[in-house]
Amino acid sequence: MSEQDHARPLLGRVALVTGASRGIGRAVALELARAGAHVIALARTQGALEELDDAIRAEGNEATLVPCDVTDFEALDRLGATVYERWKRLDIFIGNAGELGAITPLPHIDPATWEKVLAVNLTANWRLLRALDLPLRVADAGRVVLITSGVAHHAEFKPYWGAYAVSKAALDALARTYAAETATTSNVKVMLANPGPLRTVMLAKAMPGIDPATLKTPEDFAPKLLPLVLPSWTQTGKLYDFPTDRVLRFGVPEAA
Repeated sequence: MSEQDHARPLLGRVALVTGASRGIGRAVALELARAGAHVIALARTQGALEELDDAIRAEGNEATLVPCDVTDFEALDRLGATVYERWKRLDIFIGNAGELGAITPLPHIDPATWEKVLAVNLTANWRLLRALDLPLRVADAGRVVLITSGVAHHAEFKPYWGAYAVSKAALDALARTYAAETATTSNVKVMLANPGPLRTVMLAKAMPGIDPATLKTPEDFAPKLLPLVLPSWTQTGKLYDFPTDRVLRFGVPEAA
């Protein structure tokens, strides 16, 4: 392997990142591009995507920009078909786009807010897995990483995080189901990743009293995802936990 191959272990590989215009998604997109991947960057904001494109070009790479809301499910179907038509495969899918909703008691959540949170955090990722299943399976080492949250699997659920916690717990089940379905029928590996509290707009909205200077950044987190998307990664259906920097397996409920 050449020195360049060591420095750019994803050279020639194709990666789709949702929510790529800011925060975790932007940091991950840049990290994958630095590693050599061609990044398909999906986000709602055209201007922010163009700024990301400039940053990727400054790293000596190119990106494909997809201005799209992940709740436009028909557009996601078209994207899956386009990816297969153009590249004949998809090596990496990072499902990062997220919606916080309202931090409030369950009975106080507006139904429209509930539906939006579930649509962005859960249904969009199912629609993308559905649309991208063929490109991922025909890749020599398809890799999926879905961004979850600690609120989905704490032993004691936090109050008031209702829609967000429910959506992320369901996302965990979605990822583990897809991991089980692909484990013996393909080379696809599926991981969940919990970034923990990071210095993002979403966390500032959720916890306005926290001092951002005490938090790690998306740029700290992004490099930790790189091993999970390499062809050499062998685990599936597990959780990478950034706060503890460990891969964790999901357990069964214990007696009270």
